[in-house]
Amino acid sequence: MSRFLSVLACCALLTAPSALGARIGDSGGGTRGSKGTPPQASWAQAEIRYVVKRGLMAKTVASFRPTDPLTQGELATLVAGLTKQPTASAAKSSTRVTVAQLDARLVRALGLSDAAKTFSDGARAAKLTTPSRFGTETVARLLGLRTNHPARHDDLELLPSDPVTRAETAYSVARILRFNGWEAQYAEDAAATFELPRVGAWQKRVLDTAVRLVGFPYVWGGTSEKPEAPFGVPAHGGFDCSGFVWRVYKLQAYPGGAALASTIKGRTTYQMSGEVPKTKRIAYAKLAPGDVVFFGPAGPRSRPASIGHAGIYLGAGWMIHSSGQGVAVTPLTGWYRQQFAWGRRPLAEAGLVGTP
Repeated sequence: MSRFLSVLACCALLTAPSALGARIGDSGGGTRGSKGTPPQASWAQAEIRYVVKRGLMAKTVASFRPTDPLTQGELATLVAGLTKQPTASAAKSSTRVTVAQLDARLVRALGLSDAAKTFSDGARAAKLTTPSRFGTETVARLLGLRTNHPARHDDLELLPSDPVTRAETAYSVARILRFNGWEAQYAEDAAATFELPRVGAWQKRVLDTAVRLVGFPYVWGGTSEKPEAPFGVPAHGGFDCSGFVWRVYKLQAYPGGAALASTIKGRTTYQMSGEVPKTKRIAYAKLAPGDVVFFGPAGPRSRPASIGHAGIYLGAGWMIHSSGQGVAVTPLTGWYRQQFAWGRRPLAEAGLVGTP
């Protein structure tokens, strides 16, 4: 599991990211400079070289066009090259491909449509209302098909509905080409364990808000699915880990649940985790859907000042959080189980469900 996940000490928000600087090619990679200068390199230059070397997406690196949007025709040709299957009749379509569409097509090309359906069916069985992309985005992000740009380049982060660039596509394809042969089975095995408990009315309201955001990117300081400029960096929308919890519990208006917005007062993981006394901390075995879960280097012996990650518990050993793969559904295994510190139950703190 840890091979796919890069958990950031994501939510302290004590200092802004380093000063903005233009990474070569980020604002125009693949275009020619003045006076016939060579095209600038893309942030995904290594992945582009790797993909082109294997005969995919372009004949040469110089002709790759990394900042151009991927078209449906190009995607059809790409999938045909990956799967060694004939190109579909719609291969000439110039319609742009969104991030969610790319992920869904790659998941299908990998033979993981059933795993994606299992995730969707499991969420629906728990009475959660999920977006249509829920299953495929869950699989794609378990496989690590997305990337997290440095905070100073959060303007590159794309929403699920945004047209995906050819550079982002190259990153995903290079990831697949480097698979070692066990990754598909890993996703299938994970899906087989996704059996969430039925949730109560208030748990459903909170978790419906959370799962609706699956596939949104990780953005340092982000608290919204709409455009923001955390620390001055313009972003299409997205969340850091505590920003995701803040969005679900603090910013969402729940009819009849005004008290819920006042339960979590601090914006950082340090503050959120320290707002409940030790006697109210929830142990792993006592977690319930909707609980906020915290992670620290010493597990349950961590102090609030060392808590570096947070998410929202779905039940049955799964959570939803924002980390290196953006807003994703993740099993609490490996690093997450080892560094699980404690949980808190905002719904009980607001008097909306029973106490732990």
